Amino acid sequence: MDVASTARAVRIPRTERGRRTQRAILDAAAAEFGEKGFHESSIVSITIRAGAALGSFYTYFESKEALFKALVQDMSGRVRDQVAPVLRGHTGSAVAAEGVALEAFLRFAREHKEIYRIIDEAEFVAPEDWRAHYLNTAARILERLQAARAKGELRVEPSEVHAWAIMGMNVFLGLRFGVMDGSADLGEVAGVANALLKDGLG
Repeated sequence: MDVASTARAVRIPRTERGRRTQRAILDAAAAEFGEKGFHESSIVSITIRAGAALGSFYTYFESKEALFKALVQDMSGRVRDQVAPVLRGHTGSAVAAEGVALEAFLRFAREHKEIYRIIDEAEFVAPEDWRAHYLNTAARILERLQAARAKGELRVEPSEVHAWAIMGMNVFLGLRFGVMDGSADLGEVAGVANALLKDGLG
């Protein structure tokens, strides 16, 4: 779907009330898709969960597919927004910052377990957004590593391989200790994982 088509499929609310309604629909869709999957969920069930009129759905979304695409973009942005302020407040080394970022992601995954089912389904329902989610996440990691290298904090020249390896580790740690295990100490998990980066990159 091109930019113009996406703009038509998802409409930007012009009022605060509209933004609240759209947010409620997105949150309801996250819960619904997370529980039932894309194909078993319906617009009616999502609007009931959101406490919104069926007509309100079509005010903001052209179709269930458009809602799903918007949700993938929204959840990807929420992960970014969870991690970004934590990184801004970090004053230690770049490698330690990756541990801080991981812990923030693990907490998000524990609070929003549905992200795993939604992102997995996105490979088939919204492949461009699925691809963008991973490419953009890896690009942010690589940018941080390159900045650290420029400051002399890393002994190796970071590459896309490093970024994807870190992202892959984070994704599966989130699955194990965010989704499967709700009792693990996430700070300890992040610390153990971060030691690997320190030995490999620091």
